Amino acid sequence: MAIIKRFRALTILSIILLGLTWISPDRGTNALSLTGDSLIDMFSLLPPILVLVGLIDQWVDKKVLIKFMGDDSKFLGVIVALLLGGLAAGPMYIAFPIAITLLKKGANIRYVVFFLGVWTTAKLPIVLFEVAAFGWQYTFIHVSVGLIFFYFVGVFFEKRFDPKTLVKEDITSNDK
Repeated sequence: MAIIKRFRALTILSIILLGLTWISPDRGTNALSLTGDSLIDMFSLLPPILVLVGLIDQWVDKKVLIKFMGDDSKFLGVIVALLLGGLAAGPMYIAFPIAITLLKKGANIRYVVFFLGVWTTAKLPIVLFEVAAFGWQYTFIHVSVGLIFFYFVGVFFEKRFDPKTLVKEDITSNDK
């Protein structure tokens, strides 16, 4: 019973998917196919990212990260978060392990939230697509408003949450 509670969302979604397949076999088969493809994509991307996060955890000294993204980094923290998020590639679920590692290493929550916002709105491939599809004016307005919004959301999170309560430290953590 404990395993069902732990995987409650997965269990509910699986029951819904099976119910859809029973009610409408064509739609259910299509949904199952899309779900399988998404799982394959996720499981092919996640292991390399977790290895990368592990390497970042081991190779990046905590003092260096605090210097570039800590409480006293000011504008440098914004630039580093902008570069990390803007040059990234891949879906959003890849950004979360990186964000947790940044928090564990002492990055300011403002810059971590800004990094996540940049990942969603201002990644280089997305910006290039928007320029080609919608033009420079739309892209400039969209990215500018998004960056300003996520910066202030980061400021709000910094005032509202204590980073120590957001990240559970484990015994095997090797912070330098």
